[in-house]
Amino acid sequence: MDEVSKIRLALKTDWIPDIYLNQIRPLRTRSIELEIPERENSTEILETLLGFELKVGRRRIASPNLPTAHYLQIFAQIGCRNVAVPYDITSIPLICNDLERSWGRLTMVLEAQGIGRSPQQFGKLRAAVIRLIRDEIKKAGAGELMPLFNKSTKQRND
Repeated sequence: MDEVSKIRLALKTDWIPDIYLNQIRPLRTRSIELEIPERENSTEILETLLGFELKVGRRRIASPNLPTAHYLQIFAQIGCRNVAVPYDITSIPLICNDLERSWGRLTMVLEAQGIGRSPQQFGKLRAAVIRLIRDEIKKAGAGELMPLFNKSTKQRND
């Protein structure tokens, strides 16, 4: 078993792609495309007069509220270009807490695995884990651009 698989097993339910598949994808979501590089990115959330912006490198991505900015920040750090965002904004803070906790655990597990390694070896391990996370999220997909609202009403039965 390689080291990336050991890290994945150590995280158990805190594996970010599992949270994405089990908590986000079953919900009604909309797809957002982030024009960012597919690699680990440094991010920053900025408050502007018109709301919030997520800064990834030189690119700024508008966000309607702070929880959505935090949600997108996690996926931008991983380098995910297409991501599903829950349409119901009240569910975003809870999911975001799980994702941020998972990111923190991932960092701790990586640091523990990095003890006694050279910076280059640690960087390769970290890049491999983040690449696996990004690939699994990409494989799960971001869904439709806009959610479907196929609900029948009393006036119109579809």
